[in-house]
Amino acid sequence: MSLSYKLVSSPIGILKLVASDEGLVAVLWERDDPRRVRLSELAECPEHPILVSAEKELKEYFAGTRDAFTIPLDMRGTDFQKQVWEALLGIPFGETRTYGQLANLLGNPKATRAVGAANGRNPLAILVPCHRVIGFSGKLTGFAGGLDAKAHLLRLEGRDVSLFGRGSGYLTQSPN
Repeated sequence: MSLSYKLVSSPIGILKLVASDEGLVAVLWERDDPRRVRLSELAECPEHPILVSAEKELKEYFAGTRDAFTIPLDMRGTDFQKQVWEALLGIPFGETRTYGQLANLLGNPKATRAVGAANGRNPLAILVPCHRVIGFSGKLTGFAGGLDAKAHLLRLEGRDVSLFGRGSGYLTQSPN
């Protein structure tokens, strides 16, 4: 069975929304590495009801009128990855956590790097808020959509990103 997709514009670039009949499978970046999230055959279907709903909710999020998503998700990954992604869903809007805090939450404080790897494979960017995860030192760290996009999402959620990257060189644009 093929998956349906739709391209949508956003303030952080073109996003590819991918859905199954069960829920949203992926939100991919315009320049996403195809090896990061491997998907079966895709068929363009802009009228797929889950894709239409996801686009609407993302527009509301970017407009500042939505802080939680209601789209059904069809998470596809290993059991550990799904545990990490479920933990990401528990990070409230406008808050951040470190990889270490997530590892502790999962009951395995030594799994910080594994949590980081699972975070990097999160196929549901924005809806499963991997942008809310920062490095131990408080710096913005790797993000498949780019650190400028991560900073934009955090600013959208009311965070002062200048506190995260001070002197780090991680941000290529200054915060608003």
